[in-house]
Amino acid sequence: MARTAVSGRLAWRVARLAGFRDETPTARTLVFDLPGWPGHLAGQHVDVRLTAADGYRAQRSYSLAAPADGDRVELTVQRVADGEVSEHLTGPYAIGDPVEIRGPVGGWFVWRPVDPAPVLLVAGGSGIVPLMAMVRARRAAGVRTPFKLIYSLRTPAELYYAEELRTPLAGLDVTYVYTRELPEGRPGIPRRIDVATLNTAAWPAEFGATCFVCGPTGFVETVADILVALGHDPHRIRTERFGPSRD
Repeated sequence: MARTAVSGRLAWRVARLAGFRDETPTARTLVFDLPGWPGHLAGQHVDVRLTAADGYRAQRSYSLAAPADGDRVELTVQRVADGEVSEHLTGPYAIGDPVEIRGPVGGWFVWRPVDPAPVLLVAGGSGIVPLMAMVRARRAAGVRTPFKLIYSLRTPAELYYAEELRTPLAGLDVTYVYTRELPEGRPGIPRRIDVATLNTAAWPAEFGATCFVCGPTGFVETVADILVALGHDPHRIRTERFGPSRD
């Protein structure tokens, strides 16, 4: 039975676009109707496959942006120049159009509302997507697990989920780090996440927080190394990374 369940979860299913909203000039959240979806955990991802009229197929992986909600699935896609999948999903893709989705995938980089440990989320750019799913899962479950989010992005214009993150949520503390351009009126200079940032904005190591770090490979490795140097248990540091690619 277990083998059958795994096989069913990894089968391709046809989803149709039910709605969308633009997060930034180059990123869009897509809401799909996906009959028979088995559900998922915050932090998991899916494979998305497009098939052209001539039979050519292109496939990419995307993190789920929201907790399980029946047959509804949300993905946030960053448009990449010449990206075979991302340019279509953030461009001509229209309400009712089909796409194939397979998943959910992943069991390590996940957060469950039953876990009482404090949570530290560290996002680099579009690495915010699976971490936002965790923030939303916490809110949906009505639990009081203390969360801290440190979100590194290049400019204010690239902030995903801006309105939602700016709405106060008890037990969620958000710190923004801008690497190229600061918001108007904010003092200081652009900077990257460093020891001082994590020493100030993250949970102290003795709190035993579960740490989730997601972003480009170099970013993830740097943050994870700093967390270990600050005394965090390496076994409680979970990472998800993405490297340079066409999409």
